[in-house]
Amino acid sequence: MVPVPPEPSRLRALLPRASLLPNAADYRRLPQTWRRDLLAGLTVGIVALPLALAFAISSGLSAEAGLVTAIVAGLIAAVFGGSHVQVSGPTGAMVVVLAPIAAAHGPAAIPVVALMAGALVLLAGLLRLGRSVAFIPVPVIEGFTLGIATIIFFQQIPAALGSATGQSRNAVVHAVQAAGGASWPQLGWTLGTAGLVIGIMLLAPLIHPQLPGSIIGIIVAALLAAWLDAPLERIGALPETLPLPHLPAFDLHLIAALSGPALTVAALAAIESLLSARVASTLSPVGHYNGDRELVGQGLASIGAGFFGGMPATGAIARTAVNIRSGAQTRLAAIVHALVLIGVVLFAARFVSQIPLAALAGVLLLTAVRMVNVPVAAEVCRASRADALVFWLTALITVSFDLIIAVGIGIVATAFFALRTLSAQSTTTREELPGTAQPGDERIALFRLDGALFFGVGDRLLTELADIEDVSVVILRMSQIRMLDSTGARVITELVTTLERRGITVLVKGIQARHERLARTGGLSAALRHPKHLFDDLNAAVAHARSHIEREGRAG
Repeated sequence: MVPVPPEPSRLRALLPRASLLPNAADYRRLPQTWRRDLLAGLTVGIVALPLALAFAISSGLSAEAGLVTAIVAGLIAAVFGGSHVQVSGPTGAMVVVLAPIAAAHGPAAIPVVALMAGALVLLAGLLRLGRSVAFIPVPVIEGFTLGIATIIFFQQIPAALGSATGQSRNAVVHAVQAAGGASWPQLGWTLGTAGLVIGIMLLAPLIHPQLPGSIIGIIVAALLAAWLDAPLERIGALPETLPLPHLPAFDLHLIAALSGPALTVAALAAIESLLSARVASTLSPVGHYNGDRELVGQGLASIGAGFFGGMPATGAIARTAVNIRSGAQTRLAAIVHALVLIGVVLFAARFVSQIPLAALAGVLLLTAVRMVNVPVAAEVCRASRADALVFWLTALITVSFDLIIAVGIGIVATAFFALRTLSAQSTTTREELPGTAQPGDERIALFRLDGALFFGVGDRLLTELADIEDVSVVILRMSQIRMLDSTGARVITELVTTLERRGITVLVKGIQARHERLARTGGLSAALRHPKHLFDDLNAAVAHARSHIEREGRAG
């Protein structure tokens, strides 16, 4: 008997994580796009080289760690990640987190952090947390980016000035301390080298948009430094082969000490990778992405880099943008980018070792400036005072304290302002009774509740309605309430209880079906004088209220 293959729905049930794995559909466009992908991969590989070297050295690691990370993590993320055009590797945001870790625990701790953080990011992908980036507001993202760019810029000041590094871990204070130790003629050599690279990077696109200004600037600076025998600090010797994979040395004490930093690195890796993938989706028609798969790919990428002695990696917005602008259509482009870097290790390691550190500082100085999208930041600041405050608050805390704390505080601040706005839109209005006025109508108060009734407006509602005087019946119109939480339901119950104790009959009209459960569990039905005091029709509620007034008149 020939076995019958399972139906697609059953297959998905058997393999609930199949959508997180590489598949043939990733490369279905390859026969038509491979030429453009090869060119894009070559271009982005050239652009990635100086950034990989610079970010590693700025983190307190060797240049080799940057190259290894760009190769291994870039290749793994290209195959397993959730975006067809995303390029991954060392990034400036990660430098900000890794530099203090390397200073406190030594460079050998960074591969351990890569393994730990990668496992956390991988777990986040398996738990389907890929859509979490959608909850980060734009003012927080832009403020976070400005803060990172500021830190990267000031981190390069010592290398650009040719002075000893400062003692403070704060990037701005660190730069000021380093500036105090600068002296001639070393200052002239380093500033001149950094300025030369920056100038070439600015001029190259004016000559041709595809010219890789950073790599041209570095080549020119390295050749001039060798020709002039300049007293500049160089990258130093690099291996001419890739290291073999191995488990980095660690013990339980180190694992415990790195648990907090690893969680920070994992959060940053997830946020930056998802943000980069989201940006790519707006830049390219083939840039759509699977957020959960992206986290899986980035987690595996950092784990792979850790086994090769590298550093944690993330999706890189700048390199991804270069990849897209160069015509990338499939994952082949990012794969070729990693292969180009392997070629550098095998055939150009001796030249790379002679690159002056001041040249890399020039690359990162301009990269930091370009990270800030000035038009978008200006638009955020003009949108509202609340958005401007969140933007600057996030940037300030990022520079002064911690990246993840900054994002957390930025989200909390945004939520506070959003709730305040939502609260302001929640109103209580006294209305005229419908139909022809009748004797005794002045003893009936009809209130319409609009907007959201949640914990932020409960006290105001009680204050506005609980002190009402000279009425016998109150009708609460709830059909216009768009949002109701448990606190709001309890507030209405307290209001009904308070009014009923004062002898005022409360009628409730128009509880929406989606709010009935909350109203019931909040005790609203029990607080009413009679179960029939819940109405679906306003005219029926008004008629019932008038009947109460008539009975009071006859009793009087």
